[in-house]
Amino acid sequence: MAAEAGAKKVYAIEANKEVAQSARFLIKKSGFSDIITVLDGVSTELTLPDNEKVDLVVAELVGSIATEEGAYATVLDAHTRFVKRPNSPKSWIPSRIQTYAAPASYTLHNLFQPPAFDWDKLAGQPVRFNCRDEGLQLLSDPVLVEDVSFADIPNNIALTKKDNITEPRQYTFTVDGERIKQNTVAFREEYRKNKVIKDEELEELALSTARSFTGVAFWPRILMDDEKDSTNVINSRTFPEGGHQRSHWQTVLPIMNSTPVGGLKSGDKVVVNADFDVPSKVLVPPKYRLEGNVFVKN
Repeated sequence: MAAEAGAKKVYAIEANKEVAQSARFLIKKSGFSDIITVLDGVSTELTLPDNEKVDLVVAELVGSIATEEGAYATVLDAHTRFVKRPNSPKSWIPSRIQTYAAPASYTLHNLFQPPAFDWDKLAGQPVRFNCRDEGLQLLSDPVLVEDVSFADIPNNIALTKKDNITEPRQYTFTVDGERIKQNTVAFREEYRKNKVIKDEELEELALSTARSFTGVAFWPRILMDDEKDSTNVINSRTFPEGGHQRSHWQTVLPIMNSTPVGGLKSGDKVVVNADFDVPSKVLVPPKYRLEGNVFVKN
């Protein structure tokens, strides 16, 4: 795309050797061999020819939790070694990546409980959902939990602590009674469609699921430029309400208890402490720790 748009020189960095070889074949076939140079390897371990620096970096490094695929470490390295004007938002596509979160209810967590299924066996690994999956519903309005500007990444407030570990943050979510009503309808249809229980049990199970807390759901939002009120944005779930829609990305749901916390009602509070460990080395995986409590409204 960059070559077709008129770029005089393009460096394409690809860690997978087979993909890199396929790229060279397609580049030659397209007649761009004089413009595009494919470099094999991880960008943090490579140097551009003659230590050249570029005007624009285009990178798809966004995970379903925005930083989980090494975006922070990769862009931090590119800031110092690859980009002419790293502090300009116009040097980066995308310009900013975000993660949103909200407490959620999950059909299967309610349907299959110990001893039929031991959710503790997941050992902290989250369940990953297609963003259109109606088996997951949100209990409250989403909040922003990661906001990473590529132009300002060395000074990013959310990622400035010793060893780039974020300060633990506390988020308070208020259960929305209207969402419980809407979720009951959605869960009833999910259970009915999948024929997992008898019809006479549908209403009770749908309502108990809608009033339950499984964990905190996360999903990304990608801002292609940094212009105020820009519409050049990719939402993996609808914005700002967090509704279902088709997406390349997934919704990530850590199961925070072996059984759902049930009996929630409008006005109850879900308080979550989140500790995101986002390292500055690209080959060191990030870690995300959550602890939470539900507080019932009197």
